[in-house]
Amino acid sequence: MFSGLAIVFYLVYGGVEMKRDIHPDYHEIVVVQTDGTELRMRSTYGAAGDVLRLDIDAKTHPAWTGQNKVISRGGQMEKFSRRFGNLGIKE
Repeated sequence: MFSGLAIVFYLVYGGVEMKRDIHPDYHEIVVVQTDGTELRMRSTYGAAGDVLRLDIDAKTHPAWTGQNKVISRGGQMEKFSRRFGNLGIKE
């Protein structure tokens, strides 16, 4: 008749059902790691069949590899100079 989980749910939540039509769609996507490995996962990201390409993952992140890999994207001054030039300041 009722499973044990349904009985526990009823006792804990007072028989309240989940609200309908407010939860995001949960579907299968393809996740491509930095080395090209493809994984199929279920997610709320994008639409069914979308591809999520990772910039960094467990194979390249220093927290998991134990190596310090410096990814230089430029310092603050370089970013400022690129964005604003030298603002007419003569050197």
